[in-house]
Amino acid sequence: MSIQSNLVQIEEQIRIAAGGAGRDPAAIKLIAVTKYTGVDSINEAIRAGITDIAENRVQDGVAKFPLLEKPVTRHLIGTLQTNKVKTALSTFNLIHSVDRLELIEALAKEAAKLERQVKFLLQLNISGESTKHGFQPDALPGVLAKISSFDYLIPVGLMTIAPLVDKADWELEQGQGQVRPIFRRLKNIFDESKMDNPNWSYLSMGMSQDYQVAVEEGANMLRIGSAIFKN
Repeated sequence: MSIQSNLVQIEEQIRIAAGGAGRDPAAIKLIAVTKYTGVDSINEAIRAGITDIAENRVQDGVAKFPLLEKPVTRHLIGTLQTNKVKTALSTFNLIHSVDRLELIEALAKEAAKLERQVKFLLQLNISGESTKHGFQPDALPGVLAKISSFDYLIPVGLMTIAPLVDKADWELEQGQGQVRPIFRRLKNIFDESKMDNPNWSYLSMGMSQDYQVAVEEGANMLRIGSAIFKN
């Protein structure tokens, strides 16, 4: 199948999931994850209607973005090292993966130098897996209090990564049993925090294997890679 055909199929699944949850599919942003994708395929996706792309590594964005045919909104979804903050801020429009206080302090320092507001998402480790990055949910109030002491930092939402579920397990609905509670908890935390955070806008959760569940549970940013770029 072509990238365009894959996108048509994904967008239809988003419409179905959103409709079942009483949501407007137009309010859900599809972000094409291009971690394993060459520039030619990215440009094909852009021609097919993709307006947002995401990279895991700063250096990959630096290499690929100048070669794109049209301007796109550029997202960083992988772990950001503090020594790459300056480059990240000049390369990406939104960082999804702010996952530790050290990084927040580095962002604040660079933002102050630039005298520029920096918007980002806070990554929470909802699943509790040791392999996942992110703040623990109960740390969020303290993290937000810390951020409020910096003039130029503006957290605009939350991000998480659900456990990777084997396809066979998913078909037995065991996968949904593992994934859905993760997404539901993040949505609850998002809603609880929204009243104290006027810039709260984005809930980034759901990837190729679980985006339909993420839509049902309230995601408005989906990070989809292999489902778009598969042959």
